[in-house]
Amino acid sequence: MPHSAHPAHALGAGVGLRAPHYRQFLEQRPRAGWLEVHTENYLDQGGWDWHVLQELRRDYPLSLHGVGLGLGSARGFSEQHLERVRVLVRAVQPALVSEHLSWGAVFGRHLNDLLPLALNAAALDLLSERVHRVQDKLQRRILLENVSTYVRFRDDAMSEAEFLAALARRTGCGLLLDINNLYVNQCNHGEDALAAIAAIAPGTVGEFHLAGHLATPDAVIDHHGAQVAAPVWALYEAALRRFGPLPTLIEWDTDIPALDVLLAEADKAAAIAERVAAGQGAGAAGSAGVSFAPLQAAPAAASADGDALAASQQAFAAGLLNIAESAPALAAFQGEGKEHGYALYRGNLTVTWRKTLSSAYPVIAQLVGEEFFDALSAEYGRAHPSSSGDLNQFGAEFASFLRTFPHTTELPYLPDMARLEWSLHRAHYAADAPAMTAADLAAVPPEAIEDACLALRSACIPLAFDYSVVQLWQAHQPDGPPFPGLMEAPSHALIARPRWKTEVLPLSPASHAALAVLHGGGNFGAALDAAFDIDETFDVAAHLQQWLEHAVFSTIA
Repeated sequence: MPHSAHPAHALGAGVGLRAPHYRQFLEQRPRAGWLEVHTENYLDQGGWDWHVLQELRRDYPLSLHGVGLGLGSARGFSEQHLERVRVLVRAVQPALVSEHLSWGAVFGRHLNDLLPLALNAAALDLLSERVHRVQDKLQRRILLENVSTYVRFRDDAMSEAEFLAALARRTGCGLLLDINNLYVNQCNHGEDALAAIAAIAPGTVGEFHLAGHLATPDAVIDHHGAQVAAPVWALYEAALRRFGPLPTLIEWDTDIPALDVLLAEADKAAAIAERVAAGQGAGAAGSAGVSFAPLQAAPAAASADGDALAASQQAFAAGLLNIAESAPALAAFQGEGKEHGYALYRGNLTVTWRKTLSSAYPVIAQLVGEEFFDALSAEYGRAHPSSSGDLNQFGAEFASFLRTFPHTTELPYLPDMARLEWSLHRAHYAADAPAMTAADLAAVPPEAIEDACLALRSACIPLAFDYSVVQLWQAHQPDGPPFPGLMEAPSHALIARPRWKTEVLPLSPASHAALAVLHGGGNFGAALDAAFDIDETFDVAAHLQQWLEHAVFSTIA
């Protein structure tokens, strides 16, 4: 039975699926009501992450929770991103699909954050049109989540709960009520979380989120890095009494603990839901009665108001990227402490740049040190802004950036290292394909082998470098060899992924020349010619065996 056929209200309490817990889920199949994944982590539909998801969807209902669409982006919404989401939803057939009441892009520049919307008629018109567009594209209802915020706008005309309720009436979408975010906004803005729950009609909410937060002297921060706090559990009980038992997720995205800790939090949520349901009695409005409003026609957007909204978002983004340009954005905010709240978003942006780049370029981060890498990430983020809601694509121009960055001239091999690490990063997400075996190759008639085109699998990339970065990369791996004594020497490598783990295989110049010809679409005869031009003693049989062992080839044309 496809998990998409499970009624959503029957899911109970679930947890977010995170990479540190992949192996435990695969080997033990621990008890969990359902699993949530971030949509953007699986858009490539390839590699280890995709394999894990495909395996687990057989045994667990899934939810796709998007963080990159930026539905409220007045001038930055990406139809290409939406199409990738549509393809993923069709492939996974999740029980739930959700996104956030936020924006994140301006004129093609993505800030990769859940930025706050002005809660007014212009934003409501825009969100209504966008939700209609997404639901039409996906051919299903989506859930919209309330977000934690650190600033509010002077021209807010309604509360966030009133905004969400109006959006649900207009579009027929459901709501994902994040209980922790209600509490965070109560602390940061003095908003009444219980009043927000009361402002939303029963039957509108389709899911709850619970998470931990961080209390600081200046603000409460929604960091998803701790157990659910007592006041949030109390609000959860109030939400259960109003909306009935609904799918409930434990979110934990930073300082991820052992899986048992997450499952214990989910068990606590399930126990509270059972206790509240038992106390309500048979006449209570339970989750089985959830019925979203009928879908309505999309409203026409008001262009003048839309232009004002776009200008406001442009000013917000400009101040994040350059503190000297903060004044227009600050003037649009209300309340005390707006400077600190705005600075939190600026900090989020630089942290996102650093975390994303250090994940793709771990050896470069080690080579230059933490402080320098932080500054380097900030400079790169401003010079090469993210162009996608998919952060796995951020960092593609790092090698070219390093070639011209004046403060790295003493390390001229860094661009080569960046090319190697980016190739590894993208190979991790490359599409899967069957690998050619020795038997497949033996089946080719001997007279046809020289004309055969041995296509490399998409995860396999031959690389040539001016510096000894292959040996330097190896030296930074556990139990790796010593650092190269001379960096000013060419090196060659093949990025390969025999199964799920990507590898760096050192190559001789001749071996690289042969694989480069095949990678470019040339035939086997031309590949051998290229190898023999460099090394007359090139051992064809030994190299073929190595390539086949590392699943280099996919097909013969």
